Amino acid sequence: MLDIDFGYVNIKLADLMKEQGISINKLAFRAEMQRTQLKSYMRNDVQRLDIAVLARLCYALGCSLDDLLEYIPPDSR
Repeated sequence: MLDIDFGYVNIKLADLMKEQGISINKLAFRAEMQRTQLKSYMRNDVQRLDIAVLARLCYALGCSLDDLLEYIPPDSR
């Protein structure tokens, strides 16, 4: 979701997966999630973030929310 007045939140899941060398299948297994849901998070195609999903991803990747999410202010585009 892009909101010019407030900026947006970037989900860095694809970058984290690449850094750790983990496949979508392996992450789906570790996080007990569907690949289709993971793909939505990888593409930043999520309208509302689910904190349970974020917790699963952080657990499965051994990362923090700071590693997974990034706030982009409106004036830095």
